[in-house]
Amino acid sequence: MPFEIVRNDITKMKVDAIVNAANRSLLGGGGVDGAIHRAAGPGLLEECRTLGGCETGQAKITRGYRLPARYVIHTVGPIWRGGQYNERALLTACYRNSLALAVENGCESVAFPLISAGAYGYPKAEAMDVAVAAIARFLEAHDLMVYLVVFGGAEFLAGKKLFREVRAYIDDVYAESHVNRDVERSRRTLWREEEKAARCLDEAFGEACADACMGDSAPMAAPSPGKPDWDSMLRQADEGFSEALMRLIDEKGMTDAQCYKRANVDRKLFSKIRSNPDYRPSKPTVFAFAVALELTLTQTVSLLARAGFALSHSSRFDIILEYFIKSGIYDVFEINEVLFQFDMPLLGSGTAVM
Repeated sequence: MPFEIVRNDITKMKVDAIVNAANRSLLGGGGVDGAIHRAAGPGLLEECRTLGGCETGQAKITRGYRLPARYVIHTVGPIWRGGQYNERALLTACYRNSLALAVENGCESVAFPLISAGAYGYPKAEAMDVAVAAIARFLEAHDLMVYLVVFGGAEFLAGKKLFREVRAYIDDVYAESHVNRDVERSRRTLWREEEKAARCLDEAFGEACADACMGDSAPMAAPSPGKPDWDSMLRQADEGFSEALMRLIDEKGMTDAQCYKRANVDRKLFSKIRSNPDYRPSKPTVFAFAVALELTLTQTVSLLARAGFALSHSSRFDIILEYFIKSGIYDVFEINEVLFQFDMPLLGSGTAVM
């Protein structure tokens, strides 16, 4: 199942389990920890008293009590001390152990906060990188719907080099499009001004040709058009999106599972596309498969057309995807980080829950 970054309050997520960024005592605290305890009610604290605390990087599970989630998975993130004290490995373990605990307890959907990125001081952009990498790696071998919940904005991503490069590319494309529109407008104005003069020249040239070509011979009859070869035309009709997608998967030597996981697309949605030749996906889903298959820009445009879409420079979403494809960047989760920062739809079939 897919992975999605969402803006929400984690205590309101209707999932099987939410993850609590707890302290080692598991007895509540500030930030996300305090908010989860307040929303769950006193029963959560009472159960946590029986767990005997939790070591950094480990995870323990309790009931959800008054929360919409059935379970709360408590994990203890590392305190940031400059990155020289195994912080990245410990933070990765938080995600890995929490996800493993969710699978052990039959969960199909899990929501994480950005662990250690609050009072524990882990730089937020780096914390996001660790979270995305750890979750993506786990999902390679498991079917699970995972949400990374960011409360409020994600301005911390704006300083990342890739984000700055994408923003510059958008500005360049918009500027180029504006120049092209100005050129076209000037061309049309000039054409209108000279239209009358051009028509006079055409009429004079036509009269001269008529005088030169007049003779006794009768004009030749235009050849009648032949009967259309409908069978041939139908055989040459373009394949649909589903057929094109399956052909491309075979050409790339990929399995179905490899393709839909790399596209961040739910297995059930992929089965629906495969079994229904007339299925029309959303534009983000088409782009997700283009990324998974590492298509060129020309191939991507062709796949979009088979689903009834076109690549447009009037759409920031399209421009962002064009940048990644032209740059040969095909990591769907890295792309989704940038799309999230721009408030664009994410690639794949995950649906945010409220």
